[in-house]
Amino acid sequence: MVWEKRSLQQFADQSLEALTKEYDLLIIDHPWVGCAAATNCVLPLDLHLPPNYLKELANHSVGKSHQSYEYDGHQWALSIDAATPAASYRTDIFKKENRPVPATWQEVLSLAKEGRVAVPAIPIDLLMNFYTFCIAHGQEPFQNNNEVINESIGIQALQSMRDLFSLIHPVFYKCNPILVAEMMSGSNDYWYCPFAYNYSNYSRIGYAANLLTYTDVVRFNNEKFRTTLGGTGMAVSAFGSQKEWALRFVQMICSPVWQGGEYVLTGGQPGYDYAWEKAEVNTICNDFFNNTWPTLNNAYLRPRYNGYLSFQDEGGHYIQEYLQFGKITEEMVLDQLNDLYMKSLEK
Repeated sequence: MVWEKRSLQQFADQSLEALTKEYDLLIIDHPWVGCAAATNCVLPLDLHLPPNYLKELANHSVGKSHQSYEYDGHQWALSIDAATPAASYRTDIFKKENRPVPATWQEVLSLAKEGRVAVPAIPIDLLMNFYTFCIAHGQEPFQNNNEVINESIGIQALQSMRDLFSLIHPVFYKCNPILVAEMMSGSNDYWYCPFAYNYSNYSRIGYAANLLTYTDVVRFNNEKFRTTLGGTGMAVSAFGSQKEWALRFVQMICSPVWQGGEYVLTGGQPGYDYAWEKAEVNTICNDFFNNTWPTLNNAYLRPRYNGYLSFQDEGGHYIQEYLQFGKITEEMVLDQLNDLYMKSLEK
């Protein structure tokens, strides 16, 4: 078996249809399942794997990780990785400085004013955070086919984002979550990140120069933020020459024995909860799994209709332009997002 790597950006952007012509197995992002249902480019796993096995996985899903690959009555992939933006910080620095770790949004802003907050601010991450702030102000986005979000809610969400992003260093407008984790673990300049897609390897001793502690997100208006579900799933190409072996591999890699043992112990971040409460797992991961499980269970599930990804590819650029340069208004951002949304629904 030969695996080929894709960058984090390619993972979000590359066409699923094109990749299924080249590979038997694929690691996909759950918003692709609308495309899968429309094109049948990957196998509906519910027609090929035992029903009891799939029921077992559904019952042990971390948050909506398993559900995120269900669409139009079929299971298009199995979750092999569970992730959502969570908070992270340098425990050693907070202890040395005798400072409390932020617990509220206002405390995050206070620390940001000191230049100690890192946060990813490339377009895709800003869009995911926009969804989070819409929910924090009272409404999930994409509630109807006429607008992404109620204008009043959308304006408040953008203004709340500006409260933070006006305080961060401009370098973060070029940083994805991995680069943020590298900067936090590789120097003492940044102590805290309020939300970035989480990676347990930065909580494992020996991976980076300094250990990160991942934890639940802070409170905003007395409620915990709901961040936007990420993670990855494994799908089987409908055009592959080794479908039977590919199906066996998917069933093995997501089995309780593998997910709860070798997979997590060798660096995995399971999509199913067989290892999440194990003391030995949390010991080697600085309590990563115990600490972030509540965040994942509360995470928001993005749209997955065929066409959504064209909206996701472009939407964050308008938010970044607003936050970084301030040359467009909140109303202009929302108008542009709504135009993109209408076009995406036509596909």
